[in-house]
Amino acid sequence: MSVMDRFRTEVDGAVRSALSKMGVDSEFSIEIPSTDAVDLAVPCFLMSKALKRAPKDIAEELASNIEPSGLISDVSALNGYLNFKMDGVKLTEGTLKDVLEMKDRYGSLPNKGVKVIVEHTSTNPTGPIHVGRARNPIIGDTLARILDMCGYDVSTEYYVNDVGKQVVILTWGVNNLTKEQVEKEIEDRGMQDDRDKIDHKLVAYYRLANKMMEEDPAVQEEIGSMLRKFEAGDEEVISTVRKTAEIMLNGLKETLANIDVVLDTYTWESKFIADGSARKYVEELKQSKYAGVEDDGACYLELKDFGIQGKNTRFTFTRADGTTLYTTRDIAYHQDKFKRADKLIDVLGEDQKLGNKQLCCALEILGQTRKLDAMFYSFVSLPEGKMSTRKGVVVYLDDLIDEAVSRAYDEIRSRRDDMPEDRMREIAKIIGVGAIRYNIVRVQPEKQLVFKWEEALSFDGNSGPFLQYSYARACSMLRKAGDFEEVVDPSLLTDPFELSLIKTISKFESVIEQAGENRRIHLLPAYGHELASAFNQFYASVPVLNSKAEKDARLTLVKCSKIVLKNVLDCLGLGAPEEM
Repeated sequence: MSVMDRFRTEVDGAVRSALSKMGVDSEFSIEIPSTDAVDLAVPCFLMSKALKRAPKDIAEELASNIEPSGLISDVSALNGYLNFKMDGVKLTEGTLKDVLEMKDRYGSLPNKGVKVIVEHTSTNPTGPIHVGRARNPIIGDTLARILDMCGYDVSTEYYVNDVGKQVVILTWGVNNLTKEQVEKEIEDRGMQDDRDKIDHKLVAYYRLANKMMEEDPAVQEEIGSMLRKFEAGDEEVISTVRKTAEIMLNGLKETLANIDVVLDTYTWESKFIADGSARKYVEELKQSKYAGVEDDGACYLELKDFGIQGKNTRFTFTRADGTTLYTTRDIAYHQDKFKRADKLIDVLGEDQKLGNKQLCCALEILGQTRKLDAMFYSFVSLPEGKMSTRKGVVVYLDDLIDEAVSRAYDEIRSRRDDMPEDRMREIAKIIGVGAIRYNIVRVQPEKQLVFKWEEALSFDGNSGPFLQYSYARACSMLRKAGDFEEVVDPSLLTDPFELSLIKTISKFESVIEQAGENRRIHLLPAYGHELASAFNQFYASVPVLNSKAEKDARLTLVKCSKIVLKNVLDCLGLGAPEEM
């Protein structure tokens, strides 16, 4: 348990004891205030309703019933808040000792023994990931990293859509179109793509096959026949379609690896047709009192009683011919996930809110008592300019990565003409990818995000490169210092910039907990920026390498800063270059 966690525990106990003295029992929350004047605060506004008293009066009476002791050095009341300050000497000593002892696990919480599946990305394997949905894998991967730090047993999962019309059309195209036909289509439509990645190359097969299906009844019948055979469980068709999906998926995996996203499990949608579970849940839903049948024979659930209004109250779960839909197989998939985990979190685009609500209703109708947790995000857009269009084709995440790395390389080359070319290229990749990841998660997922290069690649703003540069600076200081003795002596670390940095370091565990438990991952980059800023202010204002009696203590503080900066970078999925 870190010193800040012990402090929080003492504050919790003190408030409960004070409430008991007042003869009342009320729930309360403990917050990290925005001001540095106090370390923890208990807002009394929620208590006000239960106790039928003004928040200001409650805070003042609670303060009068709490004597400073242990880690608590001061208790006060102000404007309805009960405020606590921590003993500065104990904060410094405890924080630095915690960091030096825990190292790369500093900020982590004890294991909870709770299994969580975070499903993210799950894009259809009929083309590359486009920029609009770039938030999905980055949000999902960052959330999983944070939840791991929170003590959860986390597994990430990709639900592969190898069933349905789109992937069958692509499969037909791959197996029936000639290279010459596709090349002519590319030339006619100006779709040239010089990228040597399989997911990019197969886009033309999908588009031409789709065009031919619309124009040629014979092709339409062939594709329709494949769909029906697939739904009936034809092993040969299922195998053929899966092979095509696997080819595309390999290209998607390469893109994800380029932004340091690796998933633990890939679950195939066709599994739920092959094992009969999709059909099983169809039959169960048909028996529900909410089930109905359209005039054409399609089955649906009437969801008015679940708070869904308007034209969306009917949730269709079979086609007119009785075959299952994506929605039905999604039900089977989530029932399967509930068997494998205690908590489920889906990362979804904002356009999936209705579908997610309908899915949750269907699961409830089937008797599922556990709740599905969804994290929704707004899509990424690009300002007008080089990356806004691509010959009339959607901008891909691969393009964004290439552009970020190229711009980072230009910046590194302008700063470090002494660095070998291969090292510049290596660091440019780390900085470019870090810039993308940081810039995407620093904004609350539900808010619109316009990706701007001047923000993402700034070396002195709220950006990934600024955080990475601060880490590289700490590494450089320690390299120059050489060997030193780790000294944790609060009497040698009394400068206001030192104390501010130590206090910022001490907040890390609390930020991790809030970011994970409340699904507020944007708090982590905000904390990273605060930490990097505090470190750079310390660097600019306090002599370290040229100091005397304080030198080893200050180098110890630099080492602790380096450790925590690295932990933040790791949790955000950013590389940690030791030079920039």
